[in-house]
Amino acid sequence: MATRARVRAPELIGKGGWLNTGDTQYTLADLRGRIVILDFWTFCCINCLHVLDELRELEEKHRDTVVIIGVHSPKFVHEAEHQAVVDAVERYQVHHPVLDDPELATWKQYAVRAWPTLVVIDPEGYVVAQHAGEGHAHAIEKLVEELEAEHAAKGTLRRGDGPYVAPEPVATHLRFPGKALVLPDGGFLVSDTTRHQLVRLSADAETVLQRYGDGERGLVDGGPERARFSEPQGLALLPGGHVVVADTVNHALRVLDLESGETSTVAGTGKQWWQGSPTNGPALDVDLSSPWDVAWWQGEVWIAMAGVHQLWAYDPGQGTVRVAAGTTNEGLVDGPVAEAWFAQPSGLAATEERLWVADSETSALRYVDREGAVHTAVGTGLFDFGHRDGAAGQALLQHPLGVTALPDGSVAVSDTYNHALRRYTPPLQEGHSGEVTTLATDLREPSDAVLLGEDIVVVESARHRLTRLRLPEEAVRVEAVAHRTQRAATEVAAGKLRLDVVFQAPAGQKLDTRYGPSTRLLVSSTPPELLISGEGVGTDLARDLEIDPAVFEGVLHVSAMAASCDDDPANEYPACHVHQQDWGVPVRVSGDGVTRLPLVLAGMDQE
Repeated sequence: MATRARVRAPELIGKGGWLNTGDTQYTLADLRGRIVILDFWTFCCINCLHVLDELRELEEKHRDTVVIIGVHSPKFVHEAEHQAVVDAVERYQVHHPVLDDPELATWKQYAVRAWPTLVVIDPEGYVVAQHAGEGHAHAIEKLVEELEAEHAAKGTLRRGDGPYVAPEPVATHLRFPGKALVLPDGGFLVSDTTRHQLVRLSADAETVLQRYGDGERGLVDGGPERARFSEPQGLALLPGGHVVVADTVNHALRVLDLESGETSTVAGTGKQWWQGSPTNGPALDVDLSSPWDVAWWQGEVWIAMAGVHQLWAYDPGQGTVRVAAGTTNEGLVDGPVAEAWFAQPSGLAATEERLWVADSETSALRYVDREGAVHTAVGTGLFDFGHRDGAAGQALLQHPLGVTALPDGSVAVSDTYNHALRRYTPPLQEGHSGEVTTLATDLREPSDAVLLGEDIVVVESARHRLTRLRLPEEAVRVEAVAHRTQRAATEVAAGKLRLDVVFQAPAGQKLDTRYGPSTRLLVSSTPPELLISGEGVGTDLARDLEIDPAVFEGVLHVSAMAASCDDDPANEYPACHVHQQDWGVPVRVSGDGVTRLPLVLAGMDQE
């Protein structure tokens, strides 16, 4: 077997301690003899949630040799709260140990630069591979098989039960509900996300009338006891009275017939969309990517496609889907729908003139107008967030997941990580930014809200309930706080900076060049003046950048993609895999700074 690069794995440290271990605290020495996969994740990150799903099959298949450990490494202030991590582990059904690392201690020890990152440690305690982003499960599976054979032969592989201990189940009517819909009879339909069901409640918002789905994760059509969903989220009423459902982890749209109770699939294949896949066509033939919310606007179902940072649209009459706004680049860029950037859009609300969007990763409230342009009402970018009211141009939100249009033309925002319901009031005159106030506090991860007469009913996701509030005449006053994402900046030299995205095709695979270049690299910066040259799109994974010495600090935005296929000439239709990741690298210009910036997409940096 070929010699594999190995680096001694640093110890696992996390001030928040261990979850899913029955209160046992582990060290790497305790795991010696097992293949350990560290999953550096944070629960706001849609790419991290994709990786959780990618790893489920591998985790089950190699349960006696592999220990997956989630290292929770927060981006937002709320994600550093221990109880929030406990909730997220249950919400997303994480069935392996999790180390809560609120101060990013282990993140720094492993020199991680992006969410998600996977690190593979062999049974002797050495790092043998690192992968950033999505699409690596196949490569890791091959590596695990090699490590099993190698260390079984050496006598260093230890088989047996892993350290995972399931928490005690809790009995509640709802469990981390996502979105709600007011039905024509005055009752509610709620996506009971963690239990993979839809729940119909009476007008009191508490009494359960009907459950749709058998509670098991899956993509199955049929009646209430047969249908299966996978972490459903958004709900919207269609003109004919049926309900369209964003079935998030199934990457599909479903339709529920409220009279018969039958669920059918109307869009998506059940597979996740990847770069290069079709972006329009017959709805059941086109892959989707984590649809998080839906809204009926201008004769179509608009979809907050969180997984690819876009808005899509589904036409029920034609049975087609299409990209409606966004480029798949992650960020906050306004302008024509074909050029705008979003960042994990997660909430939609339609009015006659606007489609409002809760753009969660930029902590922003945005909208699409009828002329086909995207605008930002509140928010500044990927790294600024907080709880600050006042003029909308300087107001701050924190990872909002829901938006609700109010009768007076203002908008209520489910400001999820601030545990608050906020309100944006548009300006009366052009040239003004509007006003942001706080309607209610002491909510717990509100993810949606719906109007019912003079009341607003909030989905308190982390309290597992709907909460009815009277719309106040005056807003609540709160002390303003502002935050920036705290990650250590990389000190870089002014002038030439060599960017190397490290990608090594998995064993038995090669780059797929049958239809042209199999790699893609996009580079930009905040502020744009940071880069004198080197921004833009290309196919080479290495690039020379030029850093402006007059700009002292900023963020380099790097997006990389590589496609590899099985390297077997006898196979006419080789299996292919796409690996992709977005990095936001904080940099500080320094006389002692580095002149090379390596970012590992897959493999090990040998320089």
